[in-house]
Amino acid sequence: MEGEQRGWIVPIGGAEEKENDPRILERFVQLCGGGDANIVVIPTASQLADTGPRYEKLFTGLGAGEVGVLDFDMRRDAVEKNRLERLDQATGIFFTGGNQLRLSTMLGGTPVAQRIRALNARGVHVGGTSAGASILSEHMIAFGKEGLSPTAGSVRLAPGLGLTNRFIIDQHFSQRDRLGRLMAALAYNPYAVGIGLDEDTAAFIRPDNTLEVEGSGAVTVLDAGNLQFSSMAEAGEHDTVCMLGMTIHVLIAGATFNMQTRHASAGTLAIPKQTV
Repeated sequence: MEGEQRGWIVPIGGAEEKENDPRILERFVQLCGGGDANIVVIPTASQLADTGPRYEKLFTGLGAGEVGVLDFDMRRDAVEKNRLERLDQATGIFFTGGNQLRLSTMLGGTPVAQRIRALNARGVHVGGTSAGASILSEHMIAFGKEGLSPTAGSVRLAPGLGLTNRFIIDQHFSQRDRLGRLMAALAYNPYAVGIGLDEDTAAFIRPDNTLEVEGSGAVTVLDAGNLQFSSMAEAGEHDTVCMLGMTIHVLIAGATFNMQTRHASAGTLAIPKQTV
């Protein structure tokens, strides 16, 4: 609706710190309202029974006022009125890790997916870790191959939740050597910005599409906005793709990237430290 501001989108690269310095999850709780936060955890990507309760306990321990778990075992669950009503109460929605294809096949095209998009557009913050990060954008990396070089067959894309079409997420990025497959995804779709999230690292994406980095690792931003040439159209399944004009930024906590202006900034890192 006019005058309303989109909620933040918070993809996390997986394996976020949960005990010693849980600053990513703590910031998500504060973003959602702290003691007034009402967070819905969706553990559908995981097939482990304790995933939902674990995040419920984590968010409660970090000061969230109310936390509930909303799991989906089959597609018909995603049309139930009581589940939609529970989502309507949320100030924040969080997708756990697991298998992103389980999320997309269980929730894609359902009233729950439509409601989450609408809620985010009206100001509800939506985050996710690992598979829960991949699902957030319109174009989702379903699976792919490890390696530094992009090949035509190194990535498979599937429809995601569709909160935005401005970026494509990859997670566990440096730990699992995923630069090549994210570059290949951008060869298919140069409009989007590639966001490679290291473990224990998050991109807090504001309503104005400025990305702020939080966590102990790096966010690798691949910008194909000025791509001059790509051989993707002529490449065979196992052929390396030639890409000219790709810009790469490596950002750490405090740095930012604006996806509208395509401008990267050192952010708080550029503030000189005072010496005693």
